Amino acid sequence: MVKQEERCEFLFRLGYVALLLLCVTHLRCARAENKTVVQKYAEFDVTYNDTVTSDNQTIYAFNHTVSRNKTEGVRVTVDVLSEGAESSPILFVVRQKQAVLSFQVPLILRGLYQRKYPYAHVGRTLCQPPTRTLSETQYFFVDVSTLSNLGTHYQLRISRVDSFTLHTDKKFSFTASPSQPQYFKYVFPDGVDTAIVKVNSEMTFPCSVMSIQDIQCPVYDLDNNVAFIGMYQTMTKTAAITVQRKDFPSNSFYVVVVVKTEDEACGGPLRFYPLRPDELIDAGNRSKTLDVVVSPAISSDVYVMGMLFCLGIFLSFYLLTFLVACVENKRMHRRREGLLNPADMSPAETASLLGKPGVTPVSPYEYGSFADNGSTLSSEAITDSIASDANYGYMERSLESVTGRSRQESLSSIEEDDYDTLADIDSDKNIVRTKKYLCVSDLARKDKRVLSKKYQIYFWNIATIGVFYALPVIQLVITYQTVVNVTGNQDICYYNFLCAHPLGNLSAFNNILSNLGYVMLGLLFLLIVLQRDIIHSRALDRNDLNALECGIPKHFGLFYAMGTALMMEGLLSACYHVCPNYTNFQFDTSFMYMIAGLCVLKLYQKRHPDINASAYTAYACLAAVIFFSVLGVVFGKGNMVFWIIFSVLHILATMLLSTQLYYMGRWRLDSGILRRIVYVIYTDCIRQCSGPMYIDRMVLLVMGNIVNWSLAAYGLLKTPNDFASYLLAIAICNLLLYFAFYIIMKLRSGERIQCMAMVCILFTAVVWGFALFFFFQGLSTWQKTPAESREHNRDCIVLSFFDDHDIWHFLSSIAMFGSFLVLLTMDDDLDDVQRDKIFVF
Repeated sequence: MVKQEERCEFLFRLGYVALLLLCVTHLRCARAENKTVVQKYAEFDVTYNDTVTSDNQTIYAFNHTVSRNKTEGVRVTVDVLSEGAESSPILFVVRQKQAVLSFQVPLILRGLYQRKYPYAHVGRTLCQPPTRTLSETQYFFVDVSTLSNLGTHYQLRISRVDSFTLHTDKKFSFTASPSQPQYFKYVFPDGVDTAIVKVNSEMTFPCSVMSIQDIQCPVYDLDNNVAFIGMYQTMTKTAAITVQRKDFPSNSFYVVVVVKTEDEACGGPLRFYPLRPDELIDAGNRSKTLDVVVSPAISSDVYVMGMLFCLGIFLSFYLLTFLVACVENKRMHRRREGLLNPADMSPAETASLLGKPGVTPVSPYEYGSFADNGSTLSSEAITDSIASDANYGYMERSLESVTGRSRQESLSSIEEDDYDTLADIDSDKNIVRTKKYLCVSDLARKDKRVLSKKYQIYFWNIATIGVFYALPVIQLVITYQTVVNVTGNQDICYYNFLCAHPLGNLSAFNNILSNLGYVMLGLLFLLIVLQRDIIHSRALDRNDLNALECGIPKHFGLFYAMGTALMMEGLLSACYHVCPNYTNFQFDTSFMYMIAGLCVLKLYQKRHPDINASAYTAYACLAAVIFFSVLGVVFGKGNMVFWIIFSVLHILATMLLSTQLYYMGRWRLDSGILRRIVYVIYTDCIRQCSGPMYIDRMVLLVMGNIVNWSLAAYGLLKTPNDFASYLLAIAICNLLLYFAFYIIMKLRSGERIQCMAMVCILFTAVVWGFALFFFFQGLSTWQKTPAESREHNRDCIVLSFFDDHDIWHFLSSIAMFGSFLVLLTMDDDLDDVQRDKIFVF
């Protein structure tokens, strides 16, 4: 019973609503019958002053001749002269052959937070439908109506736009405002497949939008709809879009310029918030003078030249390396011949082969000479020892006695824990590492095969990390590029739009191509390391005494990891430049942290092979750095809490690392650490005021702490927006500090830097200088808005294909390759020096 009553009540209400709608419709029809419709035949370039009310409607009829060979624009300009027209605006409807354009005056445009801006002066350009005949007459009508009972006075003017078509390489100036957008037509001439549309202005604000749209009606030329189709950019002073003919079936397009109602999109100030939701805000004068020019882009020949130029630069390093290897091989061959026939050599040549005083060659296949207790062999003795099989067999037996292990035993499987955890070995570690002056032999006591496996883990781990890191990165940047191509929003990616050459779906192919150097030079470095590794392995297989007991212990795992990291840096930098922005900048910097960390570890490993960090510990620390890099990008901008936490952790990490380096790992982080610190301070500083035992290490650590504490203070006070670059600066500063310390201590210890290493150092320093010059040109920056970033855009400087940042890619890849060569060759002068005569620092 209740349901039936509800159903009846519902039907009654529905009938009541239908009756009301019928009455309203009847009233409107009756009123429409009383409305007066006036049609006027109007002319171009004549201003019509008229008044419109709810009782009358005016229709203006226009006709004009359209020619296929000449394109003219038609512009409608309207002014409302009555006060209070915002409450009852006038509706203008332009009816054309293939399109209808309608707008109200005053025109209400909305900004941020739905703020309303009224414009009483409106100018719109009519779209041009295509013509099928050579010449035809087209008609269009302008309907003017309103619902206001009071008369509203307006002015209407229809005019022709003679300069509606843009010409190649010819600048055209115009003025636009939010209610008076402008657009022009460009037709691709024969032989031009790609063009660059550049819009410039002397005025930074008001903020504007430049859009490229296909020839169709309607044309989206208002602030609230300009982003609906085509490609678009916000702009302050500069905007540039590269347009390809294949994207426009009609071989032509519209260049649309719209002035925004507010400037926040371009980094301008945020205007006040209205007190009432329906409050109208006076927009003021927002007219902007601009000029547009369309230029042909580069041809396919320039693409080919750019790719050949890039390949030629880096293939030349392969050729140079091959020539150096040939020269070195020839020198070693002559050296071997000299060792076999010392009687045919001059005393000076014999002395040069024997090396330093007190050095005796023991094998025709050795790298250098082996220092004994001061005696030297005569030329006859050298010849006899080399020529005699019996003497050579005696030499092998003596090598076995030196190494303390037979050849068969050395090839067996030995784990580090088999001897490293014994009590006597552990106590020996403590005794050795607390000596005032350490030699490399003191810290190269572990089995070489165990250490080789330990350091090879660096290579395999970074290769695994690279694969798992790169695959999602590639997928993400492809998605970014797809979003840019589909939406047309070119504010997503921060390119140098004045030198961004597309290829396929890639918007800036030149920025990607220039990263090829990292990959090619990283591969070349791996080949150089492989060659040295093979030579060293052969020397160990024949029990070469020089390779066993002389020089810095050669472990190549970290070098392999460095070369792999350089290749991965090139791949990830290319991925970043597919669509550079602040959300994926860590792709470009992650392996830079890796490279800096691996270089520091390699420098430390040279003199401390037994106590260097394991791959797992090192990569865990680098993972923590990358983690903080991501946090800094997401939360670091203006967040003082984040900067305080990071600065405290930075200082604590510096202190812990300093303790690790000073005591060479012979300390423990446990509950008794504070008690031991107080005891050391009391005994060494208060009770007897003794100086540090390890002066050199203390100087390095004091300088390192000063630098890191200063960087932490700078970050806390300035809170830079680019946290990833700030973190990278910390890593580079520590690397340079340690490298300078290493070179200074090497020279202080009486060691020398060979010619090849010195050439690499000087060459690398010069290349780094030029590279940094091009890096700081700042062609774009995601720390600002896209419109502000485009103010820094510049034209290409090399082959009309590469810009300053591409040159940075070229030079920095060469500089990194040179830096790796420095680390590889800087201790070659010690290859014939016993390890108990090489100091640790």
